Amino acid sequence: MPRRDRSLADLGESALIERIARRAGREIGRDWSLGIGDDAAILSTRRDEELVFSTDAQVEGVHFRFGRETPRTIGRRALAVNLSDLAAMGATPVGALMSLSAPPHASVSIFDRVISGFVDEALRFGCPLVGGNLSSAGEWSLDVTVIGRCRKARALRRRGLGPGDGLYVTGVLGAAALARLRADRFGTRLTRVPTPRIEAGRALARLSGTRACIDLSDGLATDLAHLLAADGLGADIDPASLPRPRGFRRDCRDLDLDPLGVLTGGGEDYELLFAFRSQRKRVSAATLSERLGLRVSRIGGVTTARGILGLPETPSRHHF
Repeated sequence: MPRRDRSLADLGESALIERIARRAGREIGRDWSLGIGDDAAILSTRRDEELVFSTDAQVEGVHFRFGRETPRTIGRRALAVNLSDLAAMGATPVGALMSLSAPPHASVSIFDRVISGFVDEALRFGCPLVGGNLSSAGEWSLDVTVIGRCRKARALRRRGLGPGDGLYVTGVLGAAALARLRADRFGTRLTRVPTPRIEAGRALARLSGTRACIDLSDGLATDLAHLLAADGLGADIDPASLPRPRGFRRDCRDLDLDPLGVLTGGGEDYELLFAFRSQRKRVSAATLSERLGLRVSRIGGVTTARGILGLPETPSRHHF
């Protein structure tokens, strides 16, 4: 008779916390005076800097499904989507807290792989797991809080646009939506994890011409509307300029999808959308690409007339 995999209930909370602590490591760097193992973590502060906080939850059946994503992918993604918020503020990650809920009958091996994915992503971006909580629930959820640093009064904001400012995006749009829809259509594994644009956000925060910034989680049309609403302005977008992955039109055709709808409403790109100050001599996308160290595309400009020209009025959000 095959040996039954141990469940979370078999081990109990103390043993599970110890497994997390061993995987996360005891050394958490000079930013932290105290990490996992006490009632709370202690972060050392620095003069002339501000702390930046963001939180988001990944819930089973809403944001992920076991079987479609591997446990490691689920763990990695839970941190990556939170780090994207720090990138949009131009902040440097310093630590993360995770409140993890799971069914008592869930296997320890799945638990270990979720934690392993999370910690590997944390090590990659210098954002150690310094504490959190475990609880029992009917389904899995990972509620993550990330902490970052930025120079005082230098954090990127959504507010600050001016008429004539150029609008730019990093990377490409639509790849995440296509990967998700393809996995659902053909029953394949979804292995794509967004790359939080931490270094690009920090570079933008150092450039005096940067006006405003937001990360693209809900889709270009929705997040651009959020950016514009802060200053009561509008935008004129050139659909032909929207950066897309190679073979994008073919892939959309194979899945019977509207390409523009996927580009503007697919969501989960986690690229940066930002505005750069208007000047007599327009700043080129090539110059910004060099400064940020990755592809940057100019997609339009800010206008005084409210609304967004060039995009569908009701973008089709391709939900999970």
